[in-house]
Amino acid sequence: MTAFLQNCFAGLALGSTYALVALGFVVIFKSTGVINFAQGGLLALGAYLGYTFSNNLLVGFGVAILMACLAAAVVGAGFERLVLRRMVGQPPFAVIMITIGLLFVLEPLITAVWGFDNKQVRNPWNIHTVQVGDLVFGVRDLWTIGLTALVVVGFFAFFRYSPLGLAMRVTAFDPEAALAQGISARRVYAVSWAIAAALAALAGIAMAAGPGGLSPSIGFIALAAFPAMIVGGMDSPAGAVLGGLIIGLAEALTRGYQDQLFSWAGDNVSVIVPYLLMIVILLIRPYGLLGTKDVRRV
Repeated sequence: MTAFLQNCFAGLALGSTYALVALGFVVIFKSTGVINFAQGGLLALGAYLGYTFSNNLLVGFGVAILMACLAAAVVGAGFERLVLRRMVGQPPFAVIMITIGLLFVLEPLITAVWGFDNKQVRNPWNIHTVQVGDLVFGVRDLWTIGLTALVVVGFFAFFRYSPLGLAMRVTAFDPEAALAQGISARRVYAVSWAIAAALAALAGIAMAAGPGGLSPSIGFIALAAFPAMIVGGMDSPAGAVLGGLIIGLAEALTRGYQDQLFSWAGDNVSVIVPYLLMIVILLIRPYGLLGTKDVRRV
């Protein structure tokens, strides 16, 4: 039971990171109908910016997080204004290809500036742990779970009560009605990209501050978070959080019981579990656990 609970805690910490990335995917998809394949590049960029602010500028870690999220938000909004705004009215496939192009631009740019070497991000918790009975909790994981919970609460409060959040919801539901009410769709799209980039940066810093450190491959976290968005529902913020936790738990439990249950399948079975789970969910509910069912009149 101790091992099971320990693995569940590890899954919640990992799932919290996936939930942040999946929320970024959902924000872009709800507002524009496009899947942002550059999310992994924005995640890596935010993590390296956080490293620079924390280690080189020697500001407090909390300040470094805020600065990295703000800088990533500026990059996201700038990309929407300078590039994607020119693609209004074009097929979604063309816009998706542009996001893939942004990913291929960010990856070599990051290695050109920061190199390929593994880096350790200065943070207040390092490898400190808290022991409760037989369970050992990493302080970094506790902060990740708590910070994710705080962000999720703020996220839903923003969309429910703020004028800009309500405008984003209206635009996602009916763009033509939003325009008729004087809501600027361009502003909504720019804010959506800024929020998605900031969430990616926050997830990247949370992962980079762990014992494994920071490397250019950190952007691949978005590949694992992508099934979380699909499982929860591509247009559901609540589904993104639920999907992230489910994927994180499934991956951590598979890794924890690899030797006992999956030794016959070789190593790294946990890497493919998110995608197997995604396939199963799509066979049962093609629109995800909390996604909106597409109803068409004939």
